[in-house]
Amino acid sequence: MGIHPSMNGSTEQTWGEALGLGAVAGLAGTAAMTGFQKLVEMPITGRADSYAPADLAEKVLPLKPSSAAARKRLNYAAHFTLGVNWGLAYAVASKSGLRGQAAVAATFAAMYSSDVLLATALGIYEPTKWSLQDTVIDVGEKLIQAEATGFAFDLVRSRASG
Repeated sequence: MGIHPSMNGSTEQTWGEALGLGAVAGLAGTAAMTGFQKLVEMPITGRADSYAPADLAEKVLPLKPSSAAARKRLNYAAHFTLGVNWGLAYAVASKSGLRGQAAVAATFAAMYSSDVLLATALGIYEPTKWSLQDTVIDVGEKLIQAEATGFAFDLVRSRASG
């Protein structure tokens, strides 16, 4: 990262650098959440894969996968694309002066609420019908995503700034 000195002598990322790092951090955060889902949560709960990311992509884009394998690929592509957005939100929080848990909280609040509202408006989610377990899983896994995204972003940012 090419963090540069600002007028007052401190190091500061450009918006492009912050957003680029955010995109990468969002991918890392999504990988961490997905690993937790596949290796911990799903074996314990017996929950099947969620296809909400594919459902969202199919609702907003002119896509209709031709096979189960194609739908699974679309699901992963949409899942990680949505994860990039979490990283971009973290970058905006960081550029706004938030750090650490304050940036994680702002990212989680913005992204989780928009995720649930959009998916509900599109008829993908029905959160009023979720069980307590469903709610805990959804919120908990998105918290893991936000924390891992923030960790990745802050780790790289701190190493780049010296």
